[in-house]
This record gives sequence, structure tokens and C-alpha cells, in this order.
Amino acid sequence: MIVIKVGGGKTIDVDAVVSDLAELWKAGKRFILVHGGAETTNEVAEALGHPPQFVTSESGYESRRTDRRTLEIFEMVYCGQLNKMWVEKLQMLGVNAVGLSGIDGRIFEGRRKDKLRVRMNGKRLVIRDDWTGTVEKVNTELIDLLLANGYLPVLTPPGSSDKGEAINVDGDRAAASLAAAVNAEALVILSNIPGLMREFPDESTTIKSIPASKVDDYMEFAQGRMKKKVMGAAEAVADGVGKVVFADGRIESPLTAAINGGGTHIEQ
Repeated sequence: MIVIKVGGGKTIDVDAVVSDLAELWKAGKRFILVHGGAETTNEVAEALGHPPQFVTSESGYESRRTDRRTLEIFEMVYCGQLNKMWVEKLQMLGVNAVGLSGIDGRIFEGRRKDKLRVRMNGKRLVIRDDWTGTVEKVNTELIDLLLANGYLPVLTPPGSSDKGEAINVDGDRAAASLAAAVNAEALVILSNIPGLMREFPDESTTIKSIPASKVDDYMEFAQGRMKKKVMGAAEAVADGVGKVVFADGRIESPLTAAINGGGTHIEQ
């Protein structure tokens, strides 16, 4: 079993990912797909007159400020437009995909954060009207049922709070928790870069291999969103996932390339 996380960058070749996944699925490989959609969400939010805001935690991680209206837009794009796009493309290639969000069956479950301590425009603030959380539990019963009956699960945030509320959760870390919960042999994270680079954005400096025991030593090379991807990778291998691969989603046969050594591999 391989868990695939595909980012929401517009330069990712979705058709190449789907084609490659379909061929591998028909050859007997089994996958769970988790997708993002941040760039499309930003565009829709702007068009609806509720532009996105981003905040930085006290530990230095950037995240989306998620008030209730933002959560509604998030659900519209992730659970509607993009989730069904992935399902449709897979169905057209003969893969019986089923699209779900993390709130369905409480697949991704955690606590809603009562308040966030953040930095915004250089100021320290406490935000109370926020709908974010961290995945603390993955309920796999529904996923197992789908896989056992030949369906490919296509998952997306949001998740569910322990009270059943929809909460915005980080897709990379959710995918890492999922990979650990299903005892995946690998977690492949496809984005619009070839892997973790020593000198971003110089792609020739892509790091090929990182020992699992030394992931924290490489955090200094992570820029922006890559920080949470590296954090998720560290959590996944610590929880027993065989390896995590950061790979290029812009190329032909991106999954095959990642499985066969492309990108940055983190493993025991």
C-alpha cells in the first residue's frame, strides 16, 4: 500500500499523475490518494470577495487563517470541484475511485484549536474565531471497506473535530498520519518541485537521500510550505512508514519515477 499526496500547485501535471496511477493500479498496486488545492482556493476566495489571509505560528510555520467563511470556501473547492475532478479523471481511465473528505466517517479526526497564537504583519496576536486543527486520529474502517471492495479512496481535507465540527487540517501531515495508520510501505508527496533542495530554488541541488534518523538536521533547507512536508515526513517514518518520497509532480510518469528512486527519499 502506498499513500500519495498531491499538492495543489497549478504546474502539477494532473493528467500525468492520473494516467500513471491508473496503470499501476491495474497492474495490482494499491494506493490511497490525498489531494490539496490551495492555489484554486485562493483564486475562488478572491473572486468571492473574501481573500485569503496567512499567519505564522510562534514556531515559524505558515498556515491559512480559517474563519467560518474561509472554511466554507475551502469545502466548496476541496470537497466539491477538485475532489470530483480527481474522481472523474480516474473513472475515465477505468479506476473505480470514491471521493471523500476527512470529515466523512471522521476519517481525519482531531481537536479544534480554541485559540491560535500567531504573528501577523509583524505583530503577535491571539486568534479565537478559527476553524483549524491537527489530525490526532485516523479512522480507517471506511477506507478498509473501500479498498477491500476494489475502490480507490480519494481523500481531501477538511477533517473532523472530536465534536464533529469541520476543521481545516494540513494535508501533508494528514497524509503522513494516514500512511502510518494503514501501515503503508511508502508515502509519496508530489508537488511542483523535484524534492528537498539544499539551495532553493536551484533544482540541481536536490537532495537524493536522507536517513530517517537525521530528518531534523535537514529542516534548515526547507522553505515555506516545505517545512510542514518535512515535519510530516519525520512523523511518518517515526510511526513506522517504510519511506517518504518528495517528488516532482510536473513530469511524465511521476509516481513511477518516485517509486524508482526519483526525488528525495527519506527511509530507515
